[in-house]
Amino acid sequence: MAATAAQIAQLRRMTGLAGSTDYTDTSLTGYIECYPLIDERGEKPYTWDASTSPPTQDENEDWISTYDLNAAAADVWDERAGTVAQDFDFSADGGSYSRSQVCKQYQERARYYRSRRVMQTHTAWMDPTVGSMRPSWIANFAEPND
Repeated sequence: MAATAAQIAQLRRMTGLAGSTDYTDTSLTGYIECYPLIDERGEKPYTWDASTSPPTQDENEDWISTYDLNAAAADVWDERAGTVAQDFDFSADGGSYSRSQVCKQYQERARYYRSRRVMQTHTAWMDPTVGSMRPSWIANFAEPND
């Protein structure tokens, strides 16, 4: 599934790239597609094909393209901050130039969008093969008095 033109345009506005040619639509699509979400109908972006070994992911045809644009915007702002990280403050001809503020502002925008990411949960499953290797005692608990 590909990001829509509206999602790309919104990411451009979120990252201050509305009139810029620094990032192509293809590169912004790559950022967007790193963060797929469960759609409004509860469909996941992919399904597992257990008939192969190891299991593989297949695209879910019923999934509506839904992405976390805030997480993508944070990644773009982080990358943009990296391009100006070498800038430094200096004074010349009676003027003071604070070029390092650009990097600081980009990092603050990255933090802003990262704090607005979609909350996700992950389920941890215990590997059944590990149970037989579990020790019969736990180091932090007192052992029973027999």
